[in-house]
Amino acid sequence: MIYEQPKFMPGGDRYALIEFGNEMNLELNFMAQGLATAIEQSKTKGVVETAPCFASMLVHYDPDAIDFADLKKEMMALISSLGSSDDIELDSRLFYFPTVYLDPWTKECIDDYCAKITKKEYDPAFIARLNGLADANQFARVHSGTEYWVSALGFWPGLPFMMALDPRCVLTAPKYNPPRTWTPQGTVGMGGASTAIYPVATPGGYQIFARIPVPIWDTEKRFPQFENSICLFKPGDRVKFVPVGVEEFNDVEAKVKAGTYVYNVVEYQRFSVRNYKKWVKSLDLKARF
Repeated sequence: MIYEQPKFMPGGDRYALIEFGNEMNLELNFMAQGLATAIEQSKTKGVVETAPCFASMLVHYDPDAIDFADLKKEMMALISSLGSSDDIELDSRLFYFPTVYLDPWTKECIDDYCAKITKKEYDPAFIARLNGLADANQFARVHSGTEYWVSALGFWPGLPFMMALDPRCVLTAPKYNPPRTWTPQGTVGMGGASTAIYPVATPGGYQIFARIPVPIWDTEKRFPQFENSICLFKPGDRVKFVPVGVEEFNDVEAKVKAGTYVYNVVEYQRFSVRNYKKWVKSLDLKARF
């Protein structure tokens, strides 16, 4: 649900957590990102940075410049000035990523988990069954049939938590229990209704089913997209997974290693919440790809 009034909670002596609701949906994230944009434009005294999440936002502030009570007043005034979420428009880059679905690398990882930790159903087949799809191939079609909205960044630097913009492609799945001890770099996975990309090889708990050869963080800043940050994404970006075969994956990976890969990204777009909602209303939500 969306709260009638946002909830403000202290997070230590220099952070404030603002909650807009208690569920994961795009409407709440639009509110969080709209407020983050308003804070940046207003240059609110004492605010260091903001971190929008699915249904909340963390505000980092300097307690020597503004106390918690005054920060709350400033934030409430900004929230009141925002009006309806329909009026929110955000700069939004669109990234296209070559993606191998049902790939051999995540299959190896799943097999290793089954051999060393506990038996489980093959992740893509498991997600397909839970969501009423025919098989893993239909799952790959449905998952790749939409753009994904970058709602937040965490738990590893640069890792995007993303939500499907096309409601016909919204899928859900539980996380591993217990989690894996390793996940290949570039793995695409799902937990709840969130899709994520693993920036590096790490332990993990999302159901996994695809892999991209393109780095999403780069401490050496070898590519122009990392000029201002080692993390590729910002909240409000969008991602489109483009299904390819292993041969094309290997070709792109070789270009990345050589430093000659060119990111396929549209830099100049604006995302209108009003136009997005209008488009959603035009869809047959019972249709699946």
